Amino acid sequence: MTATTPTTTAKISVREVTKTFPLKGEEFVALDRVSLDIADNEFVTVVGPSGCGKSTLMNVLAGLETPTGGEALVDGKSVSGPGRERGVIFQQYALFPWLTVRKNVEFGLKVAGVAKAERRERAEHFIEMVGLQQFADALPKMLSGGMKQRCAIARAYAVNPSILLMDEPFGALDALTRVRLQEQLLETWSQEKRTVMFITHDVDEAVFLANRVIVMAARPGRIFDVIDVDLPYPRTEDMRLSPEFAELRNRVWHSVYHQNPGSDAGTASSAPRTA
Repeated sequence: MTATTPTTTAKISVREVTKTFPLKGEEFVALDRVSLDIADNEFVTVVGPSGCGKSTLMNVLAGLETPTGGEALVDGKSVSGPGRERGVIFQQYALFPWLTVRKNVEFGLKVAGVAKAERRERAEHFIEMVGLQQFADALPKMLSGGMKQRCAIARAYAVNPSILLMDEPFGALDALTRVRLQEQLLETWSQEKRTVMFITHDVDEAVFLANRVIVMAARPGRIFDVIDVDLPYPRTEDMRLSPEFAELRNRVWHSVYHQNPGSDAGTASSAPRTA
């Protein structure tokens, strides 16, 4: 894809990022000169075939991987490692099994030195926001998969990050739970605006959540297409069944699964769109 010139208003800027890994004495190119801008409070989803570098891109933005070339920036500053302004949520819940829901949500605040009373107040707010107030004193082993992920989301929000990086957080859940959490995530996002980058392999999920869908191509990983989702919020069940949703879904599906290997990327803009 022809990269656009990064803008000064972007919350996240990815500038010609390349990432290679050693593989059997050679170099495997996971990302090839990827450029992308994401605006403040924008909700962007990332889809693409297996091996297209979705998770590698997120790990670069999270500061968990260092790019081989190019640069990732947050608020105009180069990403050099993990930061408190970036909350990361993975498919694995990563909850501490010996801590209650409340203590899990408070954990990051405790590490940051937040006073006990304020920790409790902030934890209670986000536990209620994700609908787990009745389970605040429960251990993770007592929670369903969807409840564990809601706890992980509350914990990420509690430390007040300006960015949420989410790597297939609903991928292991059943279809009904997944749909409910999608709706709840958007409700939370509407209340507590954040810039969100959400990786998924589910096309319907990508369209339902996003302002824009970033479609990646594999080998080497690069941006293939960028599709605006011009559907109003709040997103509803009726919207999932609408002709407009179907048209967007089909466009994203075709872009993901009917790529010509090795073909040039598309021409859609990767510049940010204000949510």
